[in-house]
Amino acid sequence: MTKRNKKELSLEQREELLRELKARFEKNMHRHKGLEWAKIQAKLDANPEKLWSLNEMERTSGEPDVVGYDEKKDEYIFYDCSAESPKGRRSVCYDREALESRKKHKPENNAIDMAAAMGIELLTEEQYRALQTLGNFDMKTSSWVQTPSDIRELGGALFCDWRFGHVFLYHNGAESYYAARGFRGSLRV
Repeated sequence: MTKRNKKELSLEQREELLRELKARFEKNMHRHKGLEWAKIQAKLDANPEKLWSLNEMERTSGEPDVVGYDEKKDEYIFYDCSAESPKGRRSVCYDREALESRKKHKPENNAIDMAAAMGIELLTEEQYRALQTLGNFDMKTSSWVQTPSDIRELGGALFCDWRFGHVFLYHNGAESYYAARGFRGSLRV
């Protein structure tokens, strides 16, 4: 009996995920005009570790969907497209350093480590703004975004949300965490 790789989906999980991704793709064609599901699925079939990461995005309520295609790198780009910051990734501080700096009431995890474990990256501010051109996201929640090192070195971290018809970029202590703040990720396949 062979031991299954931790980052590999069973055939049943794989088929279920592909059905879900295809249905979301077809329901939201405005997010990926001109792209074809068959080509995306062929890329996914050739990259099982990326399927595992997409499953982690799905499992934590991120509702990943294709938002673009990079012709130079021949990669499809997925973002978390859940209406609000993914439920399974909220109440986390920004990174491990912030988590370890808390003396009391530590959150269970941090955004940077969770994203790395899932094989994804936090959205940048630019990516977050691009996402908002595809719909209105985070109208009640907020999401940590990648923070420049000079801000992080001073103890801060950045997050965004959508209010009053605009994307707002804010700062907070990196050790902060709130029930309504999580993070959105990106994955290239």
